[in-house]
Amino acid sequence: MLANLNGWHLVIILVVILLLFGATRLPALSKSLGQSMRIFRSETKAMQKEDAAAEAPEQATPEVVKPSATP
Repeated sequence: MLANLNGWHLVIILVVILLLFGATRLPALSKSLGQSMRIFRSETKAMQKEDAAAEAPEQATPEVVKPSATP
């Protein structure tokens, strides 16, 4: 579908977007989109870290046993 787009098609799409939203609202829209993407990425990284921590085997610490001295 998108493989058939050439340069003129993209220019026309950008002009239509500019007409729909106006030049003053586009920076605010792009800023909010960037913030949303940043939040989404940070949440997915946090979920991956949680999954990795849950899957990691717990390392057992060896207990030091002191021998009992008999007199």
